[in-house]
Amino acid sequence: MTDSTRPASKPANPNFSSGPCAKRPGWTVDALKDTPVGRSHRAKIGKTRLEDLINRTRAVLGIPADYRIGIVPGSDTGAVEMAMWSLLGARGIDALAWESFGEGWVTDITKQLKLEDVRVFKAPYGDLPKLSEVDCDRDVVFTWNGTTGGARVPDGDWIKADRKGLTICDATSAVFAMDMPWDKLDVVTWSWQKVLGGEGAHGMLVLSPRAVERLETYKPAWPLPKIFRMTKGGKLIEGIFKGETINTPSMIAVEDQIDALKWAESIGGLKALIARSEANLKAVQTWLDKSDWAANLADDAKVRSCTSICMGIKAPFFTKLSADDQAAAAKKIVTILDKEGVAYDIGAYRDAPSGLRVWGGATVETSDIEKLLPWLDWAFAQVKAEFEPKVA
Repeated sequence: MTDSTRPASKPANPNFSSGPCAKRPGWTVDALKDTPVGRSHRAKIGKTRLEDLINRTRAVLGIPADYRIGIVPGSDTGAVEMAMWSLLGARGIDALAWESFGEGWVTDITKQLKLEDVRVFKAPYGDLPKLSEVDCDRDVVFTWNGTTGGARVPDGDWIKADRKGLTICDATSAVFAMDMPWDKLDVVTWSWQKVLGGEGAHGMLVLSPRAVERLETYKPAWPLPKIFRMTKGGKLIEGIFKGETINTPSMIAVEDQIDALKWAESIGGLKALIARSEANLKAVQTWLDKSDWAANLADDAKVRSCTSICMGIKAPFFTKLSADDQAAAAKKIVTILDKEGVAYDIGAYRDAPSGLRVWGGATVETSDIEKLLPWLDWAFAQVKAEFEPKVA
């Protein structure tokens, strides 16, 4: 492919980053004009906004009425850590990892909390561990979707309804794009900057009644930082789950998330959000099935992510390059498309195999995905001409 075959049209929105992700279609800063800036989040106007966010979240996602929903500090990471430090240690743990974030939770469980009765189930990027081997009578910690590996849990059938342990699920790149079986999940966390394209710094924490019971009957052996404490006098601090946040939230970020939730409602709610993400995956996969140089990092179609779509490079010359040259070649594709204003931030995660990662969450238009794909071929052709002679 030469410059004469350079695609004629570009995506209207070149933002394909896996976090922070593209804003919802039509977004402008005018969406924030009603933000109560300069007001306390504890004032009636601030608390009303926070309660509105929680209530809209529950409605869009179909979260059961007896599940608590809280806004917590530290993005998804803060929410996961809050859950692990507060809940783990009461029984044995099965920890699952098939990409970098799952690996991080395993490290925290074994190296920071130093828990001993831990079974670790690992799989390489693009694959899943054997879910049938997980014991749900133990506490289970896992990511629903591998943000950096492109593989997702296909369903919740492997989780027992009558489990004795808690299921703690990092769902940051899954929620709002995948169907979450709430009855199988006891703790669910995510951040605003993923599927709905919100702003950073804040996390969401959802607790089932079983998780609340654990909080009120179990006290960890280690001290808890103030921002992790969810109980007082052995009882849940209910205010946390009614908009009384532990630390000061950004009301601008809150207003932006409310705007994103209103957009979700306007297009048809969760069903429409999932359909948009699945359409993006379908567009990419249709192209991959015909590609002679790129492949989905997840071989199994049943586990392919519809949000963080990770692609490896399978061209024969590429597989013969050194690891350093593979990384350089993949980076060159990213650089070319960035310079052209076609796609921003689509490089594979630093710990993942060299390749590309295109975000396909609900705020990304399928028409933009379709316009991106010919550019991938065009950029690869240039990189091939540069790197192929190294192994000729």
